[in-house]
Amino acid sequence: MALDYFQIISFDSVQVYKYLDIGSGKPTVQERQEIKHFLIDEVEPDYNFTVGDFCKRALKAQEEIFSRKKIPFFVGGTGLYIDSFLQGLSEIPPIREGLREELKKELDEKGVEALYQDLIKVDINFAVRVESTDRQRITRGLEVFRSSGKPLSYFLGKRQGHESKDTLYLGLYEERDILREMIDKRVDFMIKAGFLEEVRSLRSKGYHSKLKSLQSIGYADINNFLDNKISWAEAIEKIKTETKRYAKRQMTWFKRNKKINWFRPKEIYQLKNLVTKWLEV
Repeated sequence: MALDYFQIISFDSVQVYKYLDIGSGKPTVQERQEIKHFLIDEVEPDYNFTVGDFCKRALKAQEEIFSRKKIPFFVGGTGLYIDSFLQGLSEIPPIREGLREELKKELDEKGVEALYQDLIKVDINFAVRVESTDRQRITRGLEVFRSSGKPLSYFLGKRQGHESKDTLYLGLYEERDILREMIDKRVDFMIKAGFLEEVRSLRSKGYHSKLKSLQSIGYADINNFLDNKISWAEAIEKIKTETKRYAKRQMTWFKRNKKINWFRPKEIYQLKNLVTKWLEV
């Protein structure tokens, strides 16, 4: 399978931010030189990047890739981004005036976990798609429900996107015990690679811990350590635990898509064969 056919569009909600390198697992500079990547290092960490931003920029990237006679290869793990692009965004009704301020106050008083539990009660289909620490998406789900009386997932179901009949879906999975061990090793590698120093550098640049980008898994926990809210050992353990929970939610999300062809990493030969046949059609 020749890589010359493809150029990559990342649909990772953290890799889109500059300077968030180690914690987001960005491809290396060498890897990005070998094959063109889009939507990595796209915005500053204090930019409130939304799914709408992703869809607009991904469409522009796709058009550029097509103009080069290449095939866009979407890679990542933020299901909301790729589904919104391929299936389409919906027209969301206006948010009741003052509701965002109410939810912000509620978030400060009750905490993000309490609001996440509220979201589960009113919109379980959307709740399983977001991280339990994702303040922006949790409050978005609640504000849509409280304004319209209908869950956000209802509106997400009424959309048109850029999927074609030729779109090929590929998914990688691993057995649970092996995956959990892989996550532990990955977090340990990130720590040794300088994850703590990366967060310190972000703070020194003026990017505070309440930013959406720095509330993502790993970054939030290291910020809590630097703010003396938890110990270093607790921070590392929380990163591992939250990553495992997120991996589980990812599988829940993606397994809803019955078009995905699933492979284990060791089945790379079978995966290549499928892609080769797809290219020949």
